[in-house]
Amino acid sequence: QVHLVESGGGLVQPGGSLRLSCVASGSIFSINTMGWYRQAPGKGRELVATINSGGIAYYADSMKDRGTISIDNAKNTVYLQMNSLKPEDTAVYYCKVRVTGFGDYWGQGTQVTVSS
Repeated sequence: QVHLVESGGGLVQPGGSLRLSCVASGSIFSINTMGWYRQAPGKGRELVATINSGGIAYYADSMKDRGTISIDNAKNTVYLQMNSLKPEDTAVYYCKVRVTGFGDYWGQGTQVTVSS
């Protein structure tokens, strides 16, 4: 079993920044990728950014040039630094880890609200 704990969400004003963290624990033998997804009210879950164990990152257009995803393999932790936040970034942000040979695991989510 794999357990994910997200942190770092909260209320921020437009133009502000937040850093999300996600720590994976449990039966982790080999992490393939870790990533962040989000789901706004009334919308489906969408990709924000992913990164593999080699540090290769992918960003959705919505976060390109505003976000930085990073991974600490020793700590099984993924971070998402988000800058220049907009009201449309308001959503529940979920962490996902893909464990080689075992599949995908999701965190419970952390709320990000961008509002003045």
